[in-house]
Amino acid sequence: MSNNVQSTARVRIDSLLDANSFVEIGAGVTARTTDFNMTEKKAPSDGVVTGYGQIDGKPVYVYSQDASVLKGTMGEMHARKIVNIYRLACKTGSPVIGLVDCAGLRLEEATDGLNAFGEVYMAQANASGVVPQITGIFGMCGGGMAISQALADFTFMESKKAQLFVNSPNAIPGNSEAKCNTAGCDFQGKEAGAIDGCGTEEEILGQIRGLVSMLPSNNEDDMSYAECTDDLNRVCADLAACAEDPALLLPRISDSGVVAEAKPFFGRDMVTAFIKLNGYTVGCVANRAVLYDAEGNKAEEFGKEISARGAKKAAEFVNFCDAFSIPVVTFTNTKGFKAAKCSEANMADAVAKMTFAFANATTPKVNVITGEAFGSAYLTMNSKSIGADLVYAWTDAKIGMMDATAAAKIMFDGKGGEVITAEAAKYDALQNSVESAAARGYVDTVIDAAETRKYLIGAIDMLFTKREYAPDRKHGTV
Repeated sequence: MSNNVQSTARVRIDSLLDANSFVEIGAGVTARTTDFNMTEKKAPSDGVVTGYGQIDGKPVYVYSQDASVLKGTMGEMHARKIVNIYRLACKTGSPVIGLVDCAGLRLEEATDGLNAFGEVYMAQANASGVVPQITGIFGMCGGGMAISQALADFTFMESKKAQLFVNSPNAIPGNSEAKCNTAGCDFQGKEAGAIDGCGTEEEILGQIRGLVSMLPSNNEDDMSYAECTDDLNRVCADLAACAEDPALLLPRISDSGVVAEAKPFFGRDMVTAFIKLNGYTVGCVANRAVLYDAEGNKAEEFGKEISARGAKKAAEFVNFCDAFSIPVVTFTNTKGFKAAKCSEANMADAVAKMTFAFANATTPKVNVITGEAFGSAYLTMNSKSIGADLVYAWTDAKIGMMDATAAAKIMFDGKGGEVITAEAAKYDALQNSVESAAARGYVDTVIDAAETRKYLIGAIDMLFTKREYAPDRKHGTV
């Protein structure tokens, strides 16, 4: 492709795909414009390698950009090669993986290049919800290309050289890369919530391979399946102790501990991840009360509150799972919404989107109440009232309007401490106990925490043939 014997773009493809599985498409394509002496400039394959191959035997389509060709710019034919890959992927029902290293549109090609870039957007929009789209960023991904990665379902960034931006840090008034590198992995992960993983090239290619193996190939591929060698009746004896941090809980219930987390750096009060149950891929949305570090120490506490970022993250994840008929399991442990000025500006909108995502989803939905489930925050977390097919609750769970002591203080305002304590105990038994919720049908089964894996496997198996149809409408507006 370039003057190198083996271009970086090809090396990345070879590292990503199964050995000797790549078949190139459009190798002879080159730029066709003659303006600005372009015919004198060599543009082999117009700067992008496109084709198909396999990941763990699963067919995928891939494009990989070569920054050594015409300074890494995208031209008309470059864009149309990507569009062709998308069209083939939709016809055959296979994921699309983009390996991005692009300095932007080629100025010499002007409106031809611009129009072709718009065709890439259209191809991605048409593919959304039909086949999974995954982006790996290895160098520049700026301007219009940043919009392209956002149209994809999952994005991974190389941690040192990759740059993701609509406006570069130095173009933002009052900012510079030295002040705040808004294009870097740290900002895009923690603040923008744009990426699902970062690391070395080798690490993110491995993460992409792992994710592809978890996902269905298309929206008609019922439940991505792999052979399960784990014990279906395995008891997770220490699961109750993991309720506060899903990062500890999910590996314990998943087949062989397999977990692929989405957007791990953003909205960390909420965990979104794929696991395996009896070989089936399942999407999990879980409240996080405490984040533990690698040494088992508390790194951050979230007060069992849902943040606007956490709700936004959950909504996007549930929408993806529903589009590809991936069952959704929620682990509920929340008692309210985060109270902060920055959160309040977006809270209602973000929580509404999460609520709508759960209510609108027709994929199998199971809720496990692991701790406290109070007020509207509980309702928004895939409760029975917004469409959960099955709701389980651990034996020590609390379900109700609010904490019993807080309720007693409101109802018996002005009474002494002994009265408040006594009435709180009554309220807890009558209104907040898991038994009272089960008696009213809001909980289907009260289970021992250690048996969660067994019950979830049974639920997913039972719901495999679920068929549910939304009201006749073009689409919702939330």
